[in-house]
Amino acid sequence: MNNLDILFEDNHTIAVFKPAGLLVQGDATGDVCLMDEVKAYLKEKYNKPGNVFLGLIHRLDRPVSGIVIFAKTSKGASRLSEQFRNHTIKKTYTAMVSGAPRPSATLVHWILKDENKNKVEVFDREKKGALRAELSYIVVKTVGDRSLVQIELKTGRPHQIRAQFSTIGHPLVGDSKYGGEKNKTLMLCATELSFDAATTTERQTIRATAPFGL
Repeated sequence: MNNLDILFEDNHTIAVFKPAGLLVQGDATGDVCLMDEVKAYLKEKYNKPGNVFLGLIHRLDRPVSGIVIFAKTSKGASRLSEQFRNHTIKKTYTAMVSGAPRPSATLVHWILKDENKNKVEVFDREKKGALRAELSYIVVKTVGDRSLVQIELKTGRPHQIRAQFSTIGHPLVGDSKYGGEKNKTLMLCATELSFDAATTTERQTIRATAPFGL
């Protein structure tokens, strides 16, 4: 079997840790992607003939590390997708940013994606075509000119965390796209995901450790 870091698995769902730089889903580059690796793992583990069902529920940007959850069944896909749509899944990220932001805050902006540049614009008020973006954060630690922050994502917009922190003057370390200081990797990791199980009302919480710190 491959070297997947499996964080959680039941009959309907599987959650794995995605390293920075790995695609969640295949694209035009033809590079290896996490989804194919998980399918290969399930095919081998359960000795499945033919194609393996795996529902893509959400994504992380290629430079971002952390928890990605997939559905192993159509029931799991339906239940998880509904929770993402209704924003009942709690998503927590850890990031390292430049400077020292306020100790805690809620950020609300409107984000408009430029598909040609694969980059977003951020606005302080509503703008036609832009999507509302909200997150809350607390500063865990500040050392020198960098801070470690814990972020609760309220909406899942393209490049949301990266763009919002850049807008308030504290870009993520390693995020050259949004003005961050150079680093070999982007310092952003999805470190906690809470959701309702596919067939019960039990709340599942998956945690992972960010591969960076102060």
